[in-house]
Amino acid sequence: MIIDAHTHIMSPEIASAKLSYLERDGWFDECYRDPKARFATVESLIASMDAAGIARSVVTGFAFADQSLCAASNDYLIDAVGRFPDRLIGLAAVQPDAGQAAVYELERCLAAGLAGVGELLPDGQKFDPTSKDSLAPLVTTLQKYDVPMMIHTSEPVGHLYPGKGRTWPPRIVDLAINFPDLKIIAAHWGGGLPFYELMPEVKLALSNVYYDTAATTFLYDFKVFRTAITASNVRKILFASDHPLLKQDRLVRRISLEAGLTGEELQLILGGNAARLFNLTGPKAVI
Repeated sequence: MIIDAHTHIMSPEIASAKLSYLERDGWFDECYRDPKARFATVESLIASMDAAGIARSVVTGFAFADQSLCAASNDYLIDAVGRFPDRLIGLAAVQPDAGQAAVYELERCLAAGLAGVGELLPDGQKFDPTSKDSLAPLVTTLQKYDVPMMIHTSEPVGHLYPGKGRTWPPRIVDLAINFPDLKIIAAHWGGGLPFYELMPEVKLALSNVYYDTAATTFLYDFKVFRTAITASNVRKILFASDHPLLKQDRLVRRISLEAGLTGEELQLILGGNAARLFNLTGPKAVI
């Protein structure tokens, strides 16, 4: 079973009112002001999954700075997961600095069938991922339900791109140290964080941190797979496309052919690790 651990969908209402949302949220404007920026609906995502042979996708909306906009994004996700419960794993968007309002919204979403929170955007939402006090209420809820947090990360070097930000590896290390039992998905290869696991104390601190491969072809040579496996652990790497940014079918083919993975490594990265992380059970589960 192939699981794409990082995709995005947007409600038709938000897509049709794009210009209004560009004005309402600065980070949304940075990511989507380009007329060529693509939105996916739940229907187009399912069609893409079918074409790529993907059994399930972890699906997110957009983590707006305004908590009320997060809730509106979540409404569409809840409906999408309800329509395709065997295909989609939903992550709620919340504004961590909203305090109890964020906790209430997360509780609402988890009760409605979503399976975690993400993709949180520290730069766009202007919250501090290293602040133990501000994140504690949210983390307590995530741990109560045993579900993960997905957080945007980026590289402190390399080219600039829309939405890159400055959520660099040291900030994720601090987050993991503050909440050692929290399951964290550091998006976009953790901004290079797996390579720091060659330091024993860092490896220990990151025992509950996973790395998704979203946007790989824009960021790294495909040698990143073997390098990350060597430095970290093959069981912590999650296949992810960042669809619709990357085409799912093309990325599955390229990883299968170009990443230099063994059959067992490919099985774990393409689905087994995500199945274990999200506690999938039943005949389709991969352990």
